Amino acid sequence: MTFKAVTWEGLPEIASDVIKQALAAGATDAECTISEGDEFSANVRMGELETLKEAGSRGAGLRVLIGKRMGASYTSDLTPEGIRQMVNSAIDLAALTTEDPHAGLPDAAEMGSLKTDLRLFSNETAELPTEERISIAKRAEAAALAFDPRITNSEGASFDSSVGGRVFANSRGFLGSYRTSYCSVSAVPVATLNGSMERDYWFTIARNYKGLEDPETVGRKAAARALRRLGAVKVETQRAPVIFEPRTARSLLNNIFDAVDGRAIYRNASFLAGKLGEKIADERITLIDDGTIPGLFGSSPFDDEGVPTRRTPVIERGVLKNYLLNTYTARKLDMKTTGNASRGITGNAGIGHGNFFLEAGKLSQEEIIRSVKNGFFVTELIGSGVNIVTGDYSRGAVGMWIKDGELAFPVSEVTIASTLPEMLNGIAEIGSDLEFLSSVSAPTIMLGEMTVAGR
Repeated sequence: MTFKAVTWEGLPEIASDVIKQALAAGATDAECTISEGDEFSANVRMGELETLKEAGSRGAGLRVLIGKRMGASYTSDLTPEGIRQMVNSAIDLAALTTEDPHAGLPDAAEMGSLKTDLRLFSNETAELPTEERISIAKRAEAAALAFDPRITNSEGASFDSSVGGRVFANSRGFLGSYRTSYCSVSAVPVATLNGSMERDYWFTIARNYKGLEDPETVGRKAAARALRRLGAVKVETQRAPVIFEPRTARSLLNNIFDAVDGRAIYRNASFLAGKLGEKIADERITLIDDGTIPGLFGSSPFDDEGVPTRRTPVIERGVLKNYLLNTYTARKLDMKTTGNASRGITGNAGIGHGNFFLEAGKLSQEEIIRSVKNGFFVTELIGSGVNIVTGDYSRGAVGMWIKDGELAFPVSEVTIASTLPEMLNGIAEIGSDLEFLSSVSAPTIMLGEMTVAGR
């Protein structure tokens, strides 16, 4: 069986055969992952096609256990010879490793797959002609350039898409597969004023083409965002309310995800270690991990160990309810997996999230801004000054200064600082504008006070 002869429908059979070969070669347990994907990207700049990329990939990974010893290998050669070499390599590596008492597959009772249609795949994306994809990118950029005379340049616009799939099998009888698709349009215009230039972007993303915003809307939104950054200044160092728009608020959720990752917990490398059941945030905070919501980008019928995905409350009305765990971290902590195993095509599973989101509040973003007399509206974060062990938080920021409830002038070259525990407990308002544009999603978040360091 050659690479080109194998269809998507034939991959589960290959995965099952890999497991059989691994057990015959001496493995006591085994897991096989097969992944495939076709990527497309059309980038235009100043009305001309700049790059056009199409790439396909397919690979298989094998993880074997010989008792409590683990070995892993992978291959992009799905011929019988390529698979045989992968199996032999994994077996040989397992013989060289030390025993780990916590190693092993999930119990059979923990495994399974959601039976509902999660609407993760659409043929519309794959069937869209290349010429139309390029045209969509050009339309987005053209709309940005036509929006205002001060939009004088562009870093480009793009149409990107992906169609892929995943197959997983193990020696405990699990065999599952699912396919995914997405497409996106983005634009990055450049605005000019008195010799200074500012850039910003906007994008839209969906599982299928019909779910996208029209490209003209993308271009106009990107242009408006670039324009409002012109003439940015530093502000005096001060304590002030800080509002994170949704795309910057998402970064705060990424920090919290890192802090509830089971690996950080069992290593005692998180400020949230040992705090299950404690109130660690304002009661407005309810933070959910849910891989079962149809159509969203963090959904899947099972995790990368063959455990069904689920809805897991992480923080509920300010109380820390759960860490996110795979089988290994659960055993280290004497707990149960939460179905959050994540891996590439080979190696031990790490921790991943499903749809990790903060539940929305009741006020619109405009209403939250109007409630602030003097504060900072953050539209971009720079750097990575967040310490998950101590909770210390310090990042460069760009945005708009709020005066008397209105966005008054642009701000750049400032730093916002606090600690994650103070920030979680200092939530003053949560917006109603929750939108799922990625697997991590947040509405507008307002903190009652942070240090804004400028001049």
